[in-house]
Amino acid sequence: MPRLFLQTGTFRSLANYNYRLWAGGAIVSNVGTWMQRVAQDWLVLTQLTDNSASALGVVMALQFGPQMLMLPLSGFAADFFDRRKLLMVTQALMGLCALGLGLLTITGMVELWHVYVFAFLHGCTAAFDAPARQTFVSDLVGETDLPNAVALNSTSFNAARMVGPALAGLLIAGVGTGWAFLANALSFGGVLCSLTFLRLGDLHPNRRAVRAPGGFVAGFRYVWNRPDLRAILLMLFLIGTFGMNFPIFISTMAVTVFHADAGGYGLLASMLAIGTIAGALLAAGREKPRIELLLSGSAVFAVGCTLAAVMPNYWLFGLALVLIGVSALTVTNSSNSLMQLSTEPAMRGRVMAIRLAIALGGTPVGAPVVGWVADRFGPRWALGVGAAAGLSAAAVIIHYLVKHRRLRLRVTGGRPSLSMDEGEPFSLPR
Repeated sequence: MPRLFLQTGTFRSLANYNYRLWAGGAIVSNVGTWMQRVAQDWLVLTQLTDNSASALGVVMALQFGPQMLMLPLSGFAADFFDRRKLLMVTQALMGLCALGLGLLTITGMVELWHVYVFAFLHGCTAAFDAPARQTFVSDLVGETDLPNAVALNSTSFNAARMVGPALAGLLIAGVGTGWAFLANALSFGGVLCSLTFLRLGDLHPNRRAVRAPGGFVAGFRYVWNRPDLRAILLMLFLIGTFGMNFPIFISTMAVTVFHADAGGYGLLASMLAIGTIAGALLAAGREKPRIELLLSGSAVFAVGCTLAAVMPNYWLFGLALVLIGVSALTVTNSSNSLMQLSTEPAMRGRVMAIRLAIALGGTPVGAPVVGWVADRFGPRWALGVGAAAGLSAAAVIIHYLVKHRRLRLRVTGGRPSLSMDEGEPFSLPR
């Protein structure tokens, strides 16, 4: 790949040695993570229960709920501690969780409550890992290439989403579900190796937070005084809580509507990943994120969920998942970049922890509700809940644009058009 293209194009962050090393380890680990997610869903849905979407919702609640429970500690840890060392600890602990669940499954001793326990332990560790991992990107590349690096991270994560489920389906069909968990445990070695061999002198460490009383409250006060951040967080809560319950949507449609096997389920998950990869590459090619992308992404997400809910066969449903993937990635990636770029470095870990807690911490509320809707009324109605969440999120962004950017509908020459104030509402306060 020509060096000039690396420095100026979609993949420009890869010109940085430390980021290349980090990205290489991350793609290995991400493949393992998606293998475990599919294997865990399949284990709960087909081996430990009789296609219970409610049980799957409980697993998701336990896995993502700690993002909210650990919020007073996780954000400040990302701002105060050495992020590289913190990540080495969290990655090792998550690998041990995968190893334990894999051994229980292979030996035939696994029960549903075991999955619940390991989901909760993994969630507690991930609560500290996620804000540190997302803010560590700025340590690797600096502020200039941060939006591009965030987008490439999403590309890696979602490329793994395309490969991991397919590999998991093959492993489940060939040798059993437990081996997918063991593969994930082994994959954490990729990130640990990359963190070990980074060039520490080339890092761009940001100013650390000072240990002081009220540090946690200061993060909330900072967000509350920013209407732009409040709008993004409310939008993320709606879509994250009721819209991005993809394991429930895909598994219940695959098993109960289209009667697919493990390979068919994995293929649907990979089709969703095709969309998210496309969205990530589009984001990487943008010079900077804009709030208008949140509006269009939320609206298209609603359309995608609606189409998926009414699709009559397996393949058309898969095509709708591609559209959902593009829009979901547009929302999550744009919100990530906008919030990091507009937040003071010393507050970034806490703000990102709040973002993750709201985007993922709503799962304990949304996943059981969506699972109950799928069990009671059918998975197509559960997708309808996701569509309603997308429309509500779009309404939140429209309200912000009308109130703070003077968004207006005008008719010129008989043709309607939208206009609003120019300028960057997401600039770092001075």
